[in-house]
Amino acid sequence: MSRIVAIVGRPNVGKSRLFNRLARKRIAIVHDQPGITRDVISTDIEDGAYTLLDTGGLGLKGGDTPAQLIAASEQQVEFAIASASLILFIIDGLEGITELDERIAARLRRGGKKVQVVVNKADFDEEKVDMSAVYRFGLGAPISVSAEHGRGESFVRDAILEKLGPPTADEESASKTSSDPLCICFIGRPNVGKSSLGNNLLKSDRLIVSAIPGTTRDAVEVPFKFKGRDGEYYPFRLIDTAGIKASTKVASPVEYFSRLRSLDAIQRTDVVFLVLDALEGVTQQDKAIAGESIKERKPVVIVVNKWDLVHDAFKKPEGIQGYDSERDYRKKYEKELFNRLFFTPGAPVVFVSAMSGYEIDRMLNSAVKLHRTLDKKLPTGRLNDALIRLAERTPPPSIAGRRFRIYYAVQTGNRPFRIKLFCNREEKLTESYRRYLEAGLVEEFDLAGCPVHFDLVGKPRTTAAERTGNKKTYQEPAEEF
Repeated sequence: MSRIVAIVGRPNVGKSRLFNRLARKRIAIVHDQPGITRDVISTDIEDGAYTLLDTGGLGLKGGDTPAQLIAASEQQVEFAIASASLILFIIDGLEGITELDERIAARLRRGGKKVQVVVNKADFDEEKVDMSAVYRFGLGAPISVSAEHGRGESFVRDAILEKLGPPTADEESASKTSSDPLCICFIGRPNVGKSSLGNNLLKSDRLIVSAIPGTTRDAVEVPFKFKGRDGEYYPFRLIDTAGIKASTKVASPVEYFSRLRSLDAIQRTDVVFLVLDALEGVTQQDKAIAGESIKERKPVVIVVNKWDLVHDAFKKPEGIQGYDSERDYRKKYEKELFNRLFFTPGAPVVFVSAMSGYEIDRMLNSAVKLHRTLDKKLPTGRLNDALIRLAERTPPPSIAGRRFRIYYAVQTGNRPFRIKLFCNREEKLTESYRRYLEAGLVEEFDLAGCPVHFDLVGKPRTTAAERTGNKKTYQEPAEEF
């Protein structure tokens, strides 16, 4: 990973706005409040020509940001600087050079990395900005831009490619031969341990972890590799999301955009890890969050985190009231889980501990298995036989004297599994019977955790004139369920 460009600077100089401008999409949250960006956010630019990193502001003080979060955020900036081959040093063109800018410039000079100074907020004539002071940094000629309005954007893009130079033969080869990574994301309520799980996967403190709910605000993407049970290495891309609050509890614009970023991460991921708290059980908010992934038709692995707390509790004589043992607790927890999350039929459940690393590998192996399962082909004959058995075992309910009938079924797609059902009337399929059929097919074809979607094709309705004229517009198949 040598072609990495990191954007650094003091708080509120427009780093995230420039990041979004170069990415040509809204990834990082932009707000006038200093300290919004805490984690390092990354995205590929120019069709993979380089990776761009957005970082938190250096030197953030006071306000409503706790000291431990400031320290953790600055560690992430150091991580980005150490990883980068080029640094975009952003300065506020309206405020001028500050003492903090001077200190950051000195740090960058000592680091020996390539640096491009960018004077942001240059919306007016250049004489409003003291460019001579910028030149005194000794970091080369600056570029004046307005990240908000796009002024100077092309000059920044050209400067980046010029300073990075053409990719080496090894970099080009790696780009051509690398397979697409399996994209995963952790979703869940605030403070259930999503970032801690991410850190355990990455074997580092790459993601900021704090006991303060709401630490993660942006959806952070990080690539890594995992050695599966078959001995092969699988490329992954982890999206660490902010905790999803109920829309009625969103108290600020920052929380609102954090929620949108998390929901957007679900759309972009291949496999969703729904993280639950081992002691708190499944809450109504957990149920709503799970519903978001089902709405997007994403495969789900249910991750019950903080199992070390349950294990430690049963080491004590009193254990946990109402449960005979750790095994009894697990069995009843899983039963209650599927009672509440009845719309996730067969989803694999993994009991883990981010703190101890317990069963973390099993969690990723479940994602690999799901990813492979999504490419299954369902034989048409077997698919129709399965639907016949399901309908005979539990007939659909009668609605206005008529039952829902399926004439024929065929698979039409994967990711999610799409099945076209030719039926008598689409409106006769109730939601509960739809879930029954989906769960039956999940069990029949071992699709645990994978979404199944039905596309219904009903009989064309005939007009009164056609019925009077004895015209038949639809030929029913010979066999019915």
